[in-house]
Amino acid sequence: MPSYRLAAVEGSQTFDLPDGRSVIVGRGIASDIALYDPTISRRHAELTAIPDGVQVRDLGSSNGTAINGARIAIGLMLPRDSITFGKVVFQLEEVLDAGAHAGQTPAEGIGGATPRSTIVSEVPVAPGAILVDRRAPASQLRVTARDDRERTERKLSLLLEISQRLAGEFDLDKLLATVADTMFEIMNVDRVSVLLTHETAGELVPRLTRARLPDAAMQHVPRSIARKVMQERVAVLSHNAADDERFTGQSIVLQRVQSAMCCPLLGAGDDPIGLLYVDNLTAVHSFSDEDLQFLVAFSGIAGMAIANSRYADRLRRETMVRSNFERYFAPNVAAEISQQLTSVRPGGERRPVTVLFADIRGFTSLAERLSPEETATLLSDYFSVMVELIFEHGGTLDKFIGDAIMALWGAPIAHVDDVDQAVAAARAMQEAVEMLNGRWREAGRPTLSVGIGINHGEAFAGNIGSARRLEYTVLGDAVNIAARLCSIAEGGIILASDAVRAAVRDPSGFEKVEGPALRGKATAVEVYRIV
Repeated sequence: MPSYRLAAVEGSQTFDLPDGRSVIVGRGIASDIALYDPTISRRHAELTAIPDGVQVRDLGSSNGTAINGARIAIGLMLPRDSITFGKVVFQLEEVLDAGAHAGQTPAEGIGGATPRSTIVSEVPVAPGAILVDRRAPASQLRVTARDDRERTERKLSLLLEISQRLAGEFDLDKLLATVADTMFEIMNVDRVSVLLTHETAGELVPRLTRARLPDAAMQHVPRSIARKVMQERVAVLSHNAADDERFTGQSIVLQRVQSAMCCPLLGAGDDPIGLLYVDNLTAVHSFSDEDLQFLVAFSGIAGMAIANSRYADRLRRETMVRSNFERYFAPNVAAEISQQLTSVRPGGERRPVTVLFADIRGFTSLAERLSPEETATLLSDYFSVMVELIFEHGGTLDKFIGDAIMALWGAPIAHVDDVDQAVAAARAMQEAVEMLNGRWREAGRPTLSVGIGINHGEAFAGNIGSARRLEYTVLGDAVNIAARLCSIAEGGIILASDAVRAAVRDPSGFEKVEGPALRGKATAVEVYRIV
């Protein structure tokens, strides 16, 4: 049976394919053939060497697998055929002298990657040249082993330990500190720096810089290296950064950078969310290809941990915002606001709203007959029922004004049936007052009588106050009219303006109040009683 190997079309990586055994190609470190490229899925394809060639099966990858340019689900690859995983292209070669490669399998190296080059200057996370330097420095990894197989096992074990260590930390600052501490622990580096993309602006922001020695503090990651890593999505190893023609700028010289490695941090969507940078100030050619490949694997774990931490923090913020909003908004409205809210600042906008005021009649004299504790208990029972009804009908609790309630519809989230819901809420509130009174009579407690006023119109809605304290509310003549209507509504009565009657879908329950219209306005307001 012939033996086969994959040879990179761009670069110098090769992978021997074991006879009769399936191997997995993917971006995960547990893959038999690990390719660190964002176009490659974590489990991309399965290859099986058979007497007639190599059987290829795509594992549902995002960017597909193609043989000689034709995308396949299952296919057969013959010697000299090309195979493309995402955007990474290999050619199948037949190995005539199998014995010459008997000791090399895809299990060698981190995740099975065994490049023919001695030092990889760039690991293409996107396709690109792999530059070769035949001067082979010793690895800076603190891993000791008797042979290559044991070394591979210990590196994989170390990566598993790192994954478990980082996965349990969701506080971003503590997580980044753990990343730096772990890097110093496992590799001989002088400085470690993490830059993360701003979640809204998208630009790189330094989040952590650590130095092994106090006098080696770093001002910032050399911009030319950061730009190359983020734009080209490559992991970079520079043996002599000051003389490296790929990088320009005085920062490399001023910061005394000798050898450096830098790798993008990828989130769940394979988009860079930042970068991890390490360097050495003492000697050129201090990092090896093994160091770079380990850094790539380490950065993959760190990137996912950082993405998870950001997601957990976002959930915490949304939960906190939502819990605060649920004091004033219906739960479904609070959820909608928490997803839209980016920041709370003074200001707002003019928009149509429906405003409801509900006020207890004769509350002052009632309070005089009750103790403060009894008054507080009565109001708490009353407010609890009223607020639930407002929320049930999609309204917003604007504020309590003594014994009065102000609620609104149409802000901060508008719905097509806001006016109808406000009217339905007013009816439900009066019915609930009758229910409460019946219960309180049986208990020998005093009863309440409530007047309600509703108006619809344009108002200013937004955050009002100072930088220290903001309150979301509505202002304008539409609010004043609703308050006036409430003030003249007798107990058990709901009064609404002609604007409300014109806006509801079914005005059949509106009875015009005989007598003069609401005065004191430039334009008279006709008043209706809702039955």
